[in-house]
Amino acid sequence: MTDLVLRADCARCAGLCCVAPAFAKSSDFAIDKPAGRACPNLRDDFRCGIHERLPEKGFPGCVVFDCFGAGQQVSQVTFGGRDWRSTPGIAGRMFAVLPVMRQIHELLWYVTQALDLAAAHRLHPRLRAARDETIALTTGTPDDLLALDLDAYRRKVNPLLQKASELARAGAGPRRADHRGANLIGRRMRGANLRGASLRGAVLIGADLRDADLRTADFTGADLRGTDLRGADLSGALFLTESQVRAAVTDGATRLPAEKAGDRR
Repeated sequence: MTDLVLRADCARCAGLCCVAPAFAKSSDFAIDKPAGRACPNLRDDFRCGIHERLPEKGFPGCVVFDCFGAGQQVSQVTFGGRDWRSTPGIAGRMFAVLPVMRQIHELLWYVTQALDLAAAHRLHPRLRAARDETIALTTGTPDDLLALDLDAYRRKVNPLLQKASELARAGAGPRRADHRGANLIGRRMRGANLRGASLRGAVLIGADLRDADLRTADFTGADLRGTDLRGADLSGALFLTESQVRAAVTDGATRLPAEKAGDRR
C-alpha cells in the first residue's frame, strides 16, 4: 500500500468525516453537530464549502483531522462506490465503519513509517508481516470491520512499533528524555534538548518548544495543537503526522522531516 493511499483523497470520498462524527461547539468547532448529520458546510458534491476558510470560520478542528485515506477506502472499496445520499439504507453502517477503518489506516501508516527506519532493520520481516496483515483488514466487509477487536490488534502491533522507535532513537545517546503520556500543556521548553525523546501520547497544547532540539524524537499520538515549534529542529522526527504539523505553529526556520516540509503554516 503506497503512501498516496494513506493520504486523504476527498474527491473519492462521500464527505464521511463531515457527517459521521459528532462536533461539540468549542474552540475547534463553531457549531454543535450530532453524529450522522451532515455539516451545513457540506456541499452536494461532498466537498466542503468553506475548505479554504475553515480556521477563520471557526473550524480549526477540521483542518487538523486526518483520516489517513480511510474515507476513500470506505467509500470506494468497502461500499463499492455507493454513497449515503443516493443509497440511504447504507448510511448507518457506512458511518459506523469509518472510525474503524480510520484506526486501521492510522496503524498501517505507523507500520509503513517504521519500515523506513534503517536502524530497525532487524524488525523489518515482522513489520512487513504486520503491514500485510493490516492491509488485508482494510479489504474486509462491513460486518468484518465492525466485528474487529481493534484494541487486541493494537496490542499485537504496538510493541513492534515501540521497539522500532527505541532502535531508531538509540543513536541519540542513553540520556533521552521520556515524556510518554505527559501533560505538558503550556510548558516552557524553549531551546530544550529533546533529541531522541519519547513524546508518545504527550499533551503539548500551547507548549513553547521554540528552537528546541527534537531530532529523532518520537511523536506518536502527541497533541501538538498550538505548540510553538518556530526554529525547532525536527529532523528525522519519528511518526510525526501531517495533521500534527498543521496543528502546530511553525515558521521558515522550523526544520521538519523532508516529507513534511510542505505542510508548514
